[in-house]
Amino acid sequence: MLSGSQIPKRQTVEVSLGDRSYPIEIGTDWIEQFCDTIAGVLGDLSHALVITDAAVETPWAMKVATGLAKMNTTGGDSVRVNLLAVPSGETSKSLTQLDTLWQWMLESSTDRRSVVIAVGGGVIGDLAGFAAASFTRGIRFVQIPTTLLAMVDSSVGGKTGINLPTAKNMVGAFWQPAAVLIDTTVMSTLPDRSYISGLAEVVKYGVIDDAPFFEWLELNASKLIERDDEAVRYAIAQSCRSKANVVGEDERETSGRRAILNYGHTFAHAIEATAGYGEVLHGEAVAIGMQMAANLSIELKLCDPDLLQRQTALLKACQLPTTYAAADVNAMLPVMKRDKKVSHGNLRFVLPERIGSVMLLGEIEGSGVIHAIEACR
Repeated sequence: MLSGSQIPKRQTVEVSLGDRSYPIEIGTDWIEQFCDTIAGVLGDLSHALVITDAAVETPWAMKVATGLAKMNTTGGDSVRVNLLAVPSGETSKSLTQLDTLWQWMLESSTDRRSVVIAVGGGVIGDLAGFAAASFTRGIRFVQIPTTLLAMVDSSVGGKTGINLPTAKNMVGAFWQPAAVLIDTTVMSTLPDRSYISGLAEVVKYGVIDDAPFFEWLELNASKLIERDDEAVRYAIAQSCRSKANVVGEDERETSGRRAILNYGHTFAHAIEATAGYGEVLHGEAVAIGMQMAANLSIELKLCDPDLLQRQTALLKACQLPTTYAAADVNAMLPVMKRDKKVSHGNLRFVLPERIGSVMLLGEIEGSGVIHAIEACR
């Protein structure tokens, strides 16, 4: 692990997308400065719509909203602030909840100079981001993620959206934020299960893109479980760098490069949908999905069994599940065939070749997929 002197308390990761580029600011114990950073990034802040998860309204969203209300516009007036708390849980990523946000935004006299500020986990970021992308055909948007999963994954890259009753993230838009602001202190109120769930996406980056990072994770999993500040900041920064690089190369999934971020997700989304959204946390499903994908890769002779052994050991060290006894092949396959990554009716999977490298493969026979699911029951 890098020494403490080598891990700064504040660092910036840039997402390079031309005129849509934005910073990911990562630090510890600096949420009180978020308002100044938001104003600096936006330039002309006059109206803020703070959308938060009810679970983090106090203290985190209130800190942001209160700070913004104390600020003045360039004309000397107070910044106008509206705050809305959304019920916790995956079920809030729905058309019903999106309509509630639209009506609230309308009642709050939202215009194209307004800015949506999402304070919460992936559900809030996706939901609020889609509201921002669609209201008046698009207003500015800032992400303040409060879960590890959102910090390393959903807050970065501009994917927003909601779920349909039987299909996750099926309706949405690409809408890049103006900034992503991360204070690791907010995870002090995050339950252990939710925090550990986020480690699955951290492990994913090591498998798909960064072998040295995977090795670092093998050596430092215990520090991450203990929520060691330096280790957590390093893991978040490395994960964000990997995602920023991929997004910079393929913002809208047109070249296939961005698809590597979906490692384990085709299986994971089917697990979530068949279990009932919220029953299995997203990171838990991703961990199991990565195991299924690795098993499929071994069956297709694309990688050595050693990869699965190392992945299994690291996931277990991070206290993540590696099997799913309730996996229902007959229920999962139809869901997988409705996945956004299906091409002309053919299932496509991101499969590992070795630690740090994966490939996108299509037209895989159903028997191989079935065996991969069954291997993890």
